[in-house]
Amino acid sequence: MNSRRQFIRLVPLAGVGLLVGPAWSQTMVDEKDPTAASLGYHADASKVDKAKQPKYVAGAACGNCSLFQGKAGAPSGPCPIFAGKHVAAKGWCSAYVKKA
Repeated sequence: MNSRRQFIRLVPLAGVGLLVGPAWSQTMVDEKDPTAASLGYHADASKVDKAKQPKYVAGAACGNCSLFQGKAGAPSGPCPIFAGKHVAAKGWCSAYVKKA
């Protein structure tokens, strides 16, 4: 009977984990985040200050970066640089590496 009680207590916790997990993983990176700021991340690559970010080239965006883990055509996706957060596909940061 003890294991049944433990199971009944765990069911609501498991449900919360399923709801919170996807929501947490889809948090967008804030441009003011310390890591984002240090890499010059902008959610819109067209707003990158080319004087401050000499590595930026026209057409470079998170969506065509080899680090971008989102699906092709998705508006955002995960990036290992910003663990647990999504970047905008049209964004850019100085860690950009063109897909081969």
